[in-house]
Amino acid sequence: MPLNRPKHLLIVGGGVFQVPAIKTAKSMGLKVAVTDYNPEAEGMLLADYPIEVSTRNINLTVNMAKQFHRACPLDGVLTVGTDASQTVAAVADALNLPGIPFEVAERATDKIKMRQVLKNKNVPVPDFRPIWTLEECSEAIKDLSLPLVIKPCDNMGARGVRKIENLDELIPAFREAKEASISGKLILEEFMEGAELSLDALVFEGKIYITGVADRIIERAPYFVEIGHTLPSTLPADQQAQAVEVFKQAIFALGIDIGAAKGDIKITPEGPKIVEIAARLSGGWMSAYTYPLATGVNLYKAAVQIALGEKPTDLTPKTSLVSAERSLLPPAGKILSIRGVEEARKIKGVKEIILMKEAGDMAEEPRSNMGKVGYVITVGKSREEAIRINNLARETLKIEIGALSDLTWDIIRNNARKKFYIACKACKVCDGLECAGKVPGIGGIGTGSAFTENLTALARFQINLRTIHEVKVPDTSVELFGHKLALPVLAAPITGMETNLAGGMDEKEYADAILDGCLESGTLGMVGDGASPKKYLIGLEAIKKRGGLGIPIFKPREYNLDIIMRFKAAEDAGAVAVGIDIDAASFRTMTLKGQAVGPKTIAELQELKSHLKVPFILKGIMNIESALAAIEAGADAIVVSNHGGRVMDHMPGTAEVLPEIANAVGGRIKVLADGGIREGIDILKMLALGADAVMIGRPICIAAFGAEQEGVSFYLQEKLNELKKAMILTGCGSIDHIDPSIIFRKKGDR
Repeated sequence: MPLNRPKHLLIVGGGVFQVPAIKTAKSMGLKVAVTDYNPEAEGMLLADYPIEVSTRNINLTVNMAKQFHRACPLDGVLTVGTDASQTVAAVADALNLPGIPFEVAERATDKIKMRQVLKNKNVPVPDFRPIWTLEECSEAIKDLSLPLVIKPCDNMGARGVRKIENLDELIPAFREAKEASISGKLILEEFMEGAELSLDALVFEGKIYITGVADRIIERAPYFVEIGHTLPSTLPADQQAQAVEVFKQAIFALGIDIGAAKGDIKITPEGPKIVEIAARLSGGWMSAYTYPLATGVNLYKAAVQIALGEKPTDLTPKTSLVSAERSLLPPAGKILSIRGVEEARKIKGVKEIILMKEAGDMAEEPRSNMGKVGYVITVGKSREEAIRINNLARETLKIEIGALSDLTWDIIRNNARKKFYIACKACKVCDGLECAGKVPGIGGIGTGSAFTENLTALARFQINLRTIHEVKVPDTSVELFGHKLALPVLAAPITGMETNLAGGMDEKEYADAILDGCLESGTLGMVGDGASPKKYLIGLEAIKKRGGLGIPIFKPREYNLDIIMRFKAAEDAGAVAVGIDIDAASFRTMTLKGQAVGPKTIAELQELKSHLKVPFILKGIMNIESALAAIEAGADAIVVSNHGGRVMDHMPGTAEVLPEIANAVGGRIKVLADGGIREGIDILKMLALGADAVMIGRPICIAAFGAEQEGVSFYLQEKLNELKKAMILTGCGSIDHIDPSIIFRKKGDR
C-alpha cells in the first residue's frame, strides 16, 4: 500500500443535509464513502464510493463497512444532521476507529435513556414519564400537570412531537407520536415555558469546544416547528453561560468524550433545562452555514479532523457577524411556481437560498421540521440587519400555491372502480342492485334483498324539521369504549381483499388506509377476520402500530380456544375493544378452508367474555331475543346488523328492527347499528331510532380503494358535515339530544 495514500472517510447518510460535510471532506483531499438507502440521494452522487444501505440498519452497515475496510482501509466515520450516531458508533467500534462507545450513542439517541441518565446525574430535565400504551399515558397524566408534551423517544426533527393542552387532545397526540416512533416507545413530559437555545459543540481529548449558541425560533403550536434560528443569541450573557454549563454537564453525563454534540435547551423560570442532546452536529443548516458565516470557522472541517483522530486546527472565530436562517413555509397546497430566486440571491447579505421542493410538489402544513419548501440564510453586522435582509429575500421569492386538494367523491369512485376491476362498480348510488349474488364482490347474498332492504327500511323513516332554536354549532362527539370520538361513525370491518375485492388492495394496505383515515377524522376503524388462519394478524399489527387505536372483529370459530387465542393477541396489540360477528355462523368460505364456524351458546360466550379485559362486542343482532341473550352473555355492546345482507337472503333492514332492540336493551349496553347508511341524514335517523353510534362499510371501502387514507378522511368529513347540517335542521345541539321525537310519525303510528 502506498505510504501517501489519501485517507478514507465513511459518512453515514447521503441526504441533502450531509452534502456540505461530503464536500468539505473531499476538499480536504479525502476519499469519501457514503451510505444511504437511496442510490439517487444527492450525497451518494457526490461520493467516491456510494454504498447502498439504510442508515438505520446498523448490522448491515457494519458488515458492509467491514467489507469495504478490508479492500480499502477506512480512517474515520461520522454523520451530521441525522440520528445515525448509533450506526456510526457501531462502525467505529467494529473497525477500531475514533468514536464514542455504542452505549453512549444509544443514550444520546433514545430520549428515555437520555433523560434517565441526566436525571440520575442531577442534570436539569423536565419531569417525564416513559409510556408505551394509551393506558400508561392516561395514568402518567395523573402524575403530571397540563400542559404536557408527548414525543417519540427515537426520532428527530420534532416528528410526532405535540403539546397537549387538554385531555381531549390526548388520543390524537398519542397516535401521532406512536406513528412517528420507530420502537413505539414514547415520552410524556412537562411543557417548559421560556426561550429556547440551540447549541453546538465539538469534543476532543475530553475537552468541550462550544461552537455556537443560537436563538431557536419555534412556532406552529400545538406542534414544535423550527422556523429558524439567529446566531449569536441575544439572551443575557448570564443566561447563556448557565445554558452552556448545563449543556457541558449533559455531555459529560452521557459520556460523549469525542466527536460532536448538539443540544436544545429551554431557559425556564427554574433555570436551563435540557430538551434533548444528540451526539452529532446540528441538523438543518446551523453547522453548515449559520455558524461558519457568522464566525468564519468551518465546523465540518473540524468535525472531520476529530473523526480521523486529529486535533481540530482552527476553532478561533475570524469574524463577528450575525447570521439568520428562516424557513420557507407557504400555505399548504400544490406548488405551481417559484419565482424571484435569482433576484433574491443578488440581495446583499443573502448567502444561501436552499430549495427543497419545486413546482409540482406539494407544500404541506408543517407538523415537524421535515418537509419544508426551503430556507433563506443571511448575514449582517447586527441582528436587525440580518433579519431585515432575510425578510426582504423571502418577500422577493414568489411561491405560487394551488388548491390543497382537488379530491372529489367522483374522483374517488372512478379510482376505486379501476382497482375493483369486476368486484364492484362503485355505483353512483351504492344500493346493491348491480352486485347482488356476484362473486367476487361485496353485494348481498342470493337475490340481494337483505342488502337493499337496509336502504329501503331507512328511507321509510321521515324527519321532523325544526328550525326555531338556538343550535348553531352542534357537538357531534360521542363517548365510546372509553374514548371520545369526533363523530358517532366507525368504519365497519371488511376483509378478504383477494376473495371479495379482486385483490385491488392487499390486506395491509386496506387496514392502514382505514385505520389512518378514521384516526385522522377523530374516530376508530375496525379490522376483520377471514378464512385464512393468520389473516387476522395483519389487522392486529396495524392496530398495534397505531397504539391500539382500532377494533378487531373475529369470526365465531367452532372452538372457543381459537377465539381466545385471537382475543389474547388483540389485547397484546392494545385494541380498544374486540368483537365477534356472530352472524357469520354459517360462512361457507370459512368451512371450505378448514376454519369451521357456528352459533354460540350463552355459556360459550360467557366463557369468551371471561378472557377479556376490554369491552366485548357482539355483531349481528337482529331481534330482541338475541339482544337480551347478548346482555346475559356479558356483552358490553351489540351491533344491530344483518352483515350487509351477506349472510342470509330475505332479512329485514336493520333500521326496521333497531327501535325495538334499543328499547329492550334500555341503555344497559351500547347499541351500534349498520346497514344502508349513506348520508348524514341516515346517521341521524339511526341515532334517533336508538343507536349510540353507527358503522359504515361499503362506502368507506370505496373511499379506501379510491384514495387510501385521504379518501377515507374525505368521506368521513363529508358525513360529518352532513350530520351537522341535519342536526341544525332538527334542533339537536349534541348527539345526546337526538331522540325518537326527531322521527316524523303519521297519525295512528306508534
